[in-house]
Amino acid sequence: MTLTESRAVRTERVETCAAAPRAHPRPDGDRYTISEVSAFTGLTAHTLRWYERIGLMPHVDRSHTGQRRFTNRDLDWLAFVGKLRLTGMPVADMVRYAELVRAGEETFEQRRELLARTRRDVLARIAELQDTVAVLDHKIGFYADAGRASERV
Repeated sequence: MTLTESRAVRTERVETCAAAPRAHPRPDGDRYTISEVSAFTGLTAHTLRWYERIGLMPHVDRSHTGQRRFTNRDLDWLAFVGKLRLTGMPVADMVRYAELVRAGEETFEQRRELLARTRRDVLARIAELQDTVAVLDHKIGFYADAGRASERV
């Protein structure tokens, strides 16, 4: 396997699954209805349809009656999108990322930049939250000390 092929495989894993994916309800790859996907992911059917409409979801296959049929790969993508949502990434950036994925390997650098920028934003928010926890710890300690002092009186 060449370095390029290795990178492609690694990138494919990142884009189609979460870091520690949950077991699929049907490991054999059966097709899922929108209600099954909704129950499994916690996303509403309305949200799933919206994701498809705005281009955040890749094309979802349809049954002969027109019902959406999701695959395990779709579930992996939705898990990844959920992680992107947790980062606070704007929907427009998530849609852009999905477009870049569909465009192919020539967009690897653009995808990397988008994810790196999101990572920097997440790390900045984590630092802010750590500062906030330090302030809360200080105040909690102050009130604990004040409570002990009033008990001594």
